[in-house]
Amino acid sequence: MARANFQVLPCGDARIHAVEAHSGQSFSRHTHEQFGIGLVTSGAQKSFSGRGMVEACAGDLITVNPNEVHDGAPLGDAGRSWKILYLAPELAAELLRDESRAGELEFSAPVLRDGGMAAAFTRAYITATSALPGARLAAEQHLLDLMAQTLLRRRTAVDRTTAPTAIAQSMMEDDPLADWSLSELAGACGMSRFQLVRSFSRNTGFTPHAFLLHRRILLARRLIAGGMALADAAAASGFADQSHMTRVFTRKYGVAPGAFAISFKT
Repeated sequence: MARANFQVLPCGDARIHAVEAHSGQSFSRHTHEQFGIGLVTSGAQKSFSGRGMVEACAGDLITVNPNEVHDGAPLGDAGRSWKILYLAPELAAELLRDESRAGELEFSAPVLRDGGMAAAFTRAYITATSALPGARLAAEQHLLDLMAQTLLRRRTAVDRTTAPTAIAQSMMEDDPLADWSLSELAGACGMSRFQLVRSFSRNTGFTPHAFLLHRRILLARRLIAGGMALADAAAASGFADQSHMTRVFTRKYGVAPGAFAISFKT
């Protein structure tokens, strides 16, 4: 099994988050609150995404939209390596001069096989993580070029409020610290517990328990990024202790929360 190595790199703009990784780890289903665009630099992987099952190999760009459920597993024993940039949705909209329509932007393809786009990503990544004078201006220029090539408007907006489990989903989003029961959630949706679990998984890609756990780890991630101590973030986001939060965080994101926190102090 390939040894895992994750490095979170500081960027000149706090709305950009850069990661370099090599891992043979399989990641459970999770989401990011940012746009993610990366380059596979060696090996290959397969992943579930909101746009279907896909495979990516060295030289391919990989993308993920905000709140899109996805996972990832290596193809082969050597693992895979990648570099990725996560961009806040408001930054993507700002770069494209369309702040009013940030919620209507998306990557349409989870894997892109295009040498020109791969080169554009490399330029954007190098400048985004550079500490040289003038690098921020160069990073904005290269990011603009990259996003203009890859980021599209949605043709039709997806209305998730019509899903039969939308009420249960909203309840957990609004109060992820509550000790919800299947009976409460199912009753709010007018379903049996069995119907809720089956329908919720189909609509969101998560079981209700996995969804609640993920909402808690997203909360922990925001608190850590804001400078809160790890033990306090674990308690404030509903985990039994820091160890529990660390296990879930690392399983979903590959990097330990301590290393994630350091990237905001550099």
